[in-house]
Amino acid sequence: MTKNMAPLLPPREFLDAEVILAAITEIYEANVDYLCKTFHAFTCGEIPETPVSGHYPYIKIVTTMPAKADTRLSYGFVSSPGTYRTTLTRPDIFAPYYKEQIEQLLKNHNVPIEVGVSDTAIPLHFALGEDFFLEPDLSKEQMTMLPLLFDQPNLGIMDDKIPNGTFVVREGEEKPLALFTAPRVDLSLMRLRHYTATSSKHFQKYVIFTNYQFYIDEFVKICHALMAENDAPDLDYTEFVEPGDKIICNKNIQLSARGEDVQGNLLRRMPQMPAYHLKRKDGSGITMINIGVGPSNAKNITDHVAVLRPHAWLMLGHCAGLRNSQALGDYVLAHGYYRDDNVLYKDLHPSIPIPALAEIQVALEKAVSEVTGLHGYDLKKIMRTGTVATIDDRNWELRSSSRQNMRFSQSRAIALDMESGTIAANGFRFRVPYGTLLCISDRPLHGELKLPGMAEKFYRQRVEQHLQIGLLTMSLLRETGAAKLHSRKLKSFDEVAFQ
Repeated sequence: MTKNMAPLLPPREFLDAEVILAAITEIYEANVDYLCKTFHAFTCGEIPETPVSGHYPYIKIVTTMPAKADTRLSYGFVSSPGTYRTTLTRPDIFAPYYKEQIEQLLKNHNVPIEVGVSDTAIPLHFALGEDFFLEPDLSKEQMTMLPLLFDQPNLGIMDDKIPNGTFVVREGEEKPLALFTAPRVDLSLMRLRHYTATSSKHFQKYVIFTNYQFYIDEFVKICHALMAENDAPDLDYTEFVEPGDKIICNKNIQLSARGEDVQGNLLRRMPQMPAYHLKRKDGSGITMINIGVGPSNAKNITDHVAVLRPHAWLMLGHCAGLRNSQALGDYVLAHGYYRDDNVLYKDLHPSIPIPALAEIQVALEKAVSEVTGLHGYDLKKIMRTGTVATIDDRNWELRSSSRQNMRFSQSRAIALDMESGTIAANGFRFRVPYGTLLCISDRPLHGELKLPGMAEKFYRQRVEQHLQIGLLTMSLLRETGAAKLHSRKLKSFDEVAFQ
């Protein structure tokens, strides 16, 4: 069937990353603008005679020689000669990321990169953006006509076969250049808006997940203090964004150089997993998300945050201590994970090991030492390293002791929670550096159950210190640099070029 389409631009080849990025932006904006204008005319009663379509830009690289790359890096080159391609979206968010990846490709292969209009349609929902809601603005008749005239999201092309390592390239087909296609990215951007009540443009490159609101309350308090006028200002952090896209600007930055506070959207209720963003100009600030309890939530949010290609994510939360030698308030630095979460077994089987990442582990241990004032052998008084068991049953304590203890003991687990193993495993699956530092809030096997009085005392004593450790860890990782954080441990045999 003939379609109304945005003006087609012929494929072009370039050797300059800035020019390539400009061409990507030109194609994307032209197609989105065409879809939006046609849709607006549709809402005003102008019915298109034929279906309307806009398409994502693509980039393609053809290599005939192995890359002359710095193999200490884990990204920026294709693994073997061939033709590689990916579709791209939202240059308004991803321009710095795309530019860096393209620069590495040009540097390592020294061949032109082709930019063109793909045959992958942009669903109307994605073109209209995160803040547009179709249903309230259209009549019943228009809603019936909509899928006949405009492309709808197609789940058939939004799977995770590439990161899962199950994508099969048939003879003569182009190989993938990135982990995610443009529609898969757009879906996640929309889901992030839904679950966190903040726009994806605010997310930062260093992400902390927690399973308790107490940590968020403390983070908000710290961020408000940073934004207020004070005698020792931190000018690197420019804004703090809360759910509803409420923006508070750093009052210590000169008025002419800072933005304006934004009241944001009035929320009728808090979202399922509220996100808060302490922003830096280059995107290297800290995003913190209360993911709630359970491995399903942990998988859900990390499935979507992963498309933003963060430099690191950490789990800071509470856990059950499993050893006699541990006390309430002690820390657990995960060196391994026993995964009984039952949400990732189809994508990443529990038999596949999740390695500890040296850069993350060193930063976490150093942060614990600096914040607590304990060093070397004395650090063992309050922190233990080892295996964390992650399960999907909150009332695991009610199982018979013979059932619950045997596998935990065999795995040498020192702590148990419901999120950490899932977050680490999804970091491994999506090539996002990960780490876990937990705080013991109960010891059920030793009679110290999580009861209201004990929990309240624990929260008062430990949350502030634990969060300070997490924030310092992110600062240390920022100093380490993204290139070193994106470990080669996370890469598969035949890896995509984009990190």
